[in-house]
Amino acid sequence: MLSGLTVWFRAWYVCVGQLRLYLLDSNDAANAPIHRGITSEVYGGGTELRIKQEILLGIGGWRLIKALGMEPDVCHLNEGHAAFLVLERAHDFMKKANMPFEAALAATRAGNMFTSHTAVAAGFDLFTPSLVQQYLGAYAQQNLGISFDSLMALGRRNAGDPNEPFNMAYLAIRGAGAVGGVSRLHGEVSRHLFSPLFPRWPTPEVPVGHVTNGVHTPSWDSEEADTLWTKAAGKNRWLGDTDGLQNAILQLPDEDFLKMRNEGRNRFVTFLRNRMVRQYTATGYPPDTIDIASKAFDPNILTIGFARRFAEYKRTNLLLHDPDRLARILGNTDRPVQLVIAGKAFPTDGYGKGLIHDWLQFIRQHNLYHKAAFLMDYDMGLAEHLVQGVDVWLNNPRRPWEASGTSGMKVLVNGGLNCSELDGWWVEAYTPEVGWALGDGQEHGQDPNWDAREAEDLYNLLEQQIIPEFYAPGKASWVKKMRASMATLTPQFSANRTVREYTEEYYLPLAKEYKRRTGNDAGKRIVMQRQQLDQQWPGVHFGDFRREKGDHGNTFHLVVYLNGIDPAHVQVELYADAVSGHEVEKVPMHLVTATEGGQGTLYTAETQSGRPPEDYTPRIYPTYEGISIPLEDNRILWLH
Repeated sequence: MLSGLTVWFRAWYVCVGQLRLYLLDSNDAANAPIHRGITSEVYGGGTELRIKQEILLGIGGWRLIKALGMEPDVCHLNEGHAAFLVLERAHDFMKKANMPFEAALAATRAGNMFTSHTAVAAGFDLFTPSLVQQYLGAYAQQNLGISFDSLMALGRRNAGDPNEPFNMAYLAIRGAGAVGGVSRLHGEVSRHLFSPLFPRWPTPEVPVGHVTNGVHTPSWDSEEADTLWTKAAGKNRWLGDTDGLQNAILQLPDEDFLKMRNEGRNRFVTFLRNRMVRQYTATGYPPDTIDIASKAFDPNILTIGFARRFAEYKRTNLLLHDPDRLARILGNTDRPVQLVIAGKAFPTDGYGKGLIHDWLQFIRQHNLYHKAAFLMDYDMGLAEHLVQGVDVWLNNPRRPWEASGTSGMKVLVNGGLNCSELDGWWVEAYTPEVGWALGDGQEHGQDPNWDAREAEDLYNLLEQQIIPEFYAPGKASWVKKMRASMATLTPQFSANRTVREYTEEYYLPLAKEYKRRTGNDAGKRIVMQRQQLDQQWPGVHFGDFRREKGDHGNTFHLVVYLNGIDPAHVQVELYADAVSGHEVEKVPMHLVTATEGGQGTLYTAETQSGRPPEDYTPRIYPTYEGISIPLEDNRILWLH
């Protein structure tokens, strides 16, 4: 039901290998006209269309899973768009186990994984209270049996603020058993983004991990690359363990790599010419320009590719900082370079459209139709040709806004090299042996002076390193980089590794905990203990704390007043920050005596690290029924 009207949706499926991809479609004659277009577009239509799409995706998606007879242990929420699934999954378990919503959510969240792809808080979907009331108010009361305020609390930082919007990422976190980012750096960024949900917890302990993205390598390798990889490692190289691929590639001679790249570039130039002729003809270019396009580009010269969404933070105009210098680089007769640009802007993004216009103007003003091209209608088909044909893939976002990035991963299998900002996946991948890096690994915001400096650095990289290495006799240094990049990075940033990490580090543990919680009354016990803590926690406080410095370490004695809480349901420990060359240290304190009558509970601990006793601060937090702390209970008390 949406605003009192029943919405029907069709389910289509696509066979992808041995799997089925299901697609939801609201364009059914049984629906009111206002609802038939829910699935008509992505990234458009405003927030009202957005909330309807996400209700269909989350609630409707779970109902489709059930209608198909599936009983998944783990549901992976890839971004917060599908977060309403946690509500419907809990609702389904409510009916099955005959328990209230809060207990059902405590049980089922153990089987939900939330991966964020957003590197800035502005990227999270937010809905006003009135919009949530309109579309989910009745659902909360009638289906979930909770008040509207309780529903809103799941998507708010401050539950008591009636004006705070509903944040889909917050809902996903509060309905998940694990949270992750899509690269190591993005995990760090996400811990800062989500730290408001975990007040008084150190940022490194905010419960966000990461699994770095990877690409399905067989979808992106060229015919020439496939021949080379087959020679090195066999036809079924991506169907099992990839550990042996590195040594296999390292054994190939230089000429095999050069042959692969030369043939791939030659085929790419043929594709480019045909594409440019069609594009220029369709957009009304004069005949002489179309004739240039039919002969444009050269299969023997360095080809650089740059393709992505034209958003401000991706700095797609960084190369245009000094257009005359770029024109000289492209027009150099001794060591020529050709450049292929592709991408799209959001329909409502005027700035992004302006960036595209800047590239078209640059090509026109410098009459570079034979050496530079902007390709329209960027899609996966065009991307495939690009990543197979270019020698260098360029990426220069504003750090740390590129959560991961996968376009540069797709050139790896084809022998393409990356020149990228130290952001996203490239932070983990980069060494001087496999490519080139921009930036100093720090954040500089939107400082135009830093943009100018990095533009200068990029020109220098091209003029002093990349271009000379490509045109050096024998290309020995270039082939060495190709071999190292293909051997070490292709397996590391393949979907093989990504899926294995998700399975081993998240899916299997989550499935085990989900079965435990849904196989008994764990959800009810979690809620009961949480409610009991709500009453008792305000009375918890610290008593006497003594530090004793010894010859080989420190001894600590601490009295804690637990206000009736079972000592088995809390963790008392010493915490020391990472300072003066020391790592973060967490030392459990051991219960010595548990007394009644207001005498307090005595804990003790010893440290051997050689740090001064003043570095250590006691803290206490809940731990009960196997819950994940602080993801499922963010209470913490420090002695200050």
